[in-house]
Amino acid sequence: MIAALLGLGWGVLVASPIAARARRRGPTARAGGLVTSDADALRVRAVRLSRVAARLPRPPGVLVRVSSGLAARWRARHDDRLAARDLPVVVDLLAVAVASGCTPYLALEVAAGWAPPVLGEALDGVRRATRLGRSFSDALDDAVAAMPALASVADALLVSDRFGSPVGDALTRLASDLRADLRRRAEARARTVPVRLLFPLVFLVLPAFGLLTVVPAVAAGLAGS
Repeated sequence: MIAALLGLGWGVLVASPIAARARRRGPTARAGGLVTSDADALRVRAVRLSRVAARLPRPPGVLVRVSSGLAARWRARHDDRLAARDLPVVVDLLAVAVASGCTPYLALEVAAGWAPPVLGEALDGVRRATRLGRSFSDALDDAVAAMPALASVADALLVSDRFGSPVGDALTRLASDLRADLRRRAEARARTVPVRLLFPLVFLVLPAFGLLTVVPAVAAGLAGS
């Protein structure tokens, strides 16, 4: 999306002087004779614009690569934030499925169908990989490599899958710890709100207040004197 917008801006920037020269010249002639009607003028202009568009240079490859890299990093950070926010819900789903008698793999299948979109897609990738022949542990390792937020969940499921130990209590404690961590992060962000409000307060609100209250009074006093 960002690359497309940059490419469009680059094309408009390059085409503007060419289009201005074309407008100054005007559609006065065409191949084979003079322009005799408005329809002919429109056709000539369309042909000229198509030729101009064909000669437009494409945006530099470095610009496209940089914009694509920035978009990919922003998307990854956004997915990580969503995963950290929704992970307690997924752990609760897994705990409920395990308490109902499901194995770790079946619990993951159940959670994949009800999980929020980002984590649901990651869990569904594990399910697809196992159906294609990957082992459950290898598929979980691949999911953790793609989304590190799943590391704690994968560790709990793998311990139960390898050693047969009950995982329900571990998942319950993990969900509680994750919610406590989210609460601490939210409180830390809330403490930074006054600092983030300093810029709009000092550079936007106070100047606007001065323009609306102090400046009219001073102007009225100067006019009266």
